Amino acid sequence: LNITTMRRPSKPLLIAGIPIAGLALSSYNGGITVSAWSPAPHAATSRRSSSSSSSVVLHSAIEDELDLSSLHLTPQLEMMVTAFSSIPDEKTRHKQLLYMASKLPAVTDDVRISENKVPGCLSTVHVDCTLEPKEGDDDQETMVVNYFGDSDGLLTKGLLALLIRGLNGATPEEIQQVDPQFIQAAKISQTLTPGRNNGFLNMLAVMKKKALDAAEGGAADDVDDADEEAKNEGEQSAIVTSFEEIDGKPMYNTIMTTLITILKPTSITLTDNSSQHAGHAGSKGWEESGESHFALEIVAEAFEGLSLVKRHQLIYMLLGETMQKIHALEIKAKSPAEV
Repeated sequence: LNITTMRRPSKPLLIAGIPIAGLALSSYNGGITVSAWSPAPHAATSRRSSSSSSSVVLHSAIEDELDLSSLHLTPQLEMMVTAFSSIPDEKTRHKQLLYMASKLPAVTDDVRISENKVPGCLSTVHVDCTLEPKEGDDDQETMVVNYFGDSDGLLTKGLLALLIRGLNGATPEEIQQVDPQFIQAAKISQTLTPGRNNGFLNMLAVMKKKALDAAEGGAADDVDDADEEAKNEGEQSAIVTSFEEIDGKPMYNTIMTTLITILKPTSITLTDNSSQHAGHAGSKGWEESGESHFALEIVAEAFEGLSLVKRHQLIYMLLGETMQKIHALEIKAKSPAEV
């Protein structure tokens, strides 16, 4: 009778400093090494060249193979998705996020301003970024984004740390391509309540918008000072920055605040048609505040190049939990060029 004895590894496998028992990471093609790390506020990460890029496939005993190449992840995000998906239980993934939260660098109070606040989160989240030349780029032509932020909720802070680590060092264009479905591929969504999942989507949407704003601001530096000032004044006057809140209409106020803050529309009209559908069955909004049906007309640069379906999906994602409470939202979303 032959008996094969398996030895325990001399050192535990670590993901962000948390020992993961029974994780056969070496079973991946070519092997994989995962070591402890913590987010750095301005640590740039380099992108892989297209010639060396390859499809990364996660293997699981309970899931079919999942191809990550279609999610357009940065190398850091790809590494973390691979590591998180390999953790065998939800509790350990939760601890992983809490550890990452504890290592997120502190920020000063000037970051905790309304312009940096992420709407639609259960916890308070602030995030901002800078645009800097890519490390090692002698010509300083390639600009990359570096994020920093904070949250008063530990789990939410862990999600923010994951995004900061995963997106830092990427170009604004690369960040726009990241598919938020990587949260499912990493199995992190199993750890989150619907509210926190929506908060995660809102964080990613705000960070993408911050990257675009930073890129546009950097391009404006090459414009003559007088032309730049005139342009900025014209843009600011065209963008809707406020609205008149309505007492007793929390969902109306939330929808307007969220869309104005993130999409920066040049025009937005939200009509409450709830009275035409009084007492509509199944509408949580009607039960809470008499709000169930809305019609939205919005014009914003963010819709440029997006299909009608993608525009609607963007709005649904930003509104998060509010969409679960209303019965119907009629949307007319256009870019300024279509008006």
